[in-house]
Amino acid sequence: MTSLGKTLFGTAVGAGMLALSALNASAAIVCSGKVCWHAREAYEYPATARVVVHPDDWRWGSTEHYTWREHEGRGYWHSGVWVGF
Repeated sequence: MTSLGKTLFGTAVGAGMLALSALNASAAIVCSGKVCWHAREAYEYPATARVVVHPDDWRWGSTEHYTWREHEGRGYWHSGVWVGF
């Protein structure tokens, strides 16, 4: 195989792996009341959390007002405090 052939093959394999990883990625926007954050995994939240899980492309309406509060890890916001689980 020539250098050009190896390069093209490597590029094709890399693009295929990238496409597959994008399909497997799961993300969501999670809201508790009017506070929202991004979740990188599809967690099962306890019923007491009272959160709403939206698709990653969700946007609130022009007359609605939410606040973004990001936090690393698994959990949810409750009364201004991050509750990990």
